[in-house]
Amino acid sequence: MKRILLIFALLFSFATVFTSCRDEKKADEQIEETMDEVGDDVEEAAEDVGDGIEDAADEVEDAVDGN
Repeated sequence: MKRILLIFALLFSFATVFTSCRDEKKADEQIEETMDEVGDDVEEAAEDVGDGIEDAADEVEDAVDGN
């Protein structure tokens, strides 16, 4: 009987040690991280649009100079 109780106590100890050390983020940290990612995505999209406009302007300029 003692052996079974000691085994259960040992298993409980291992379970609490391994499950209590998880890295959990708070809601405000998750929101801040998500907002940063969205901001980065918006900046990249704006740069892509700007590059596309510049390319289109160059093509129009080349077409006008060719005529």
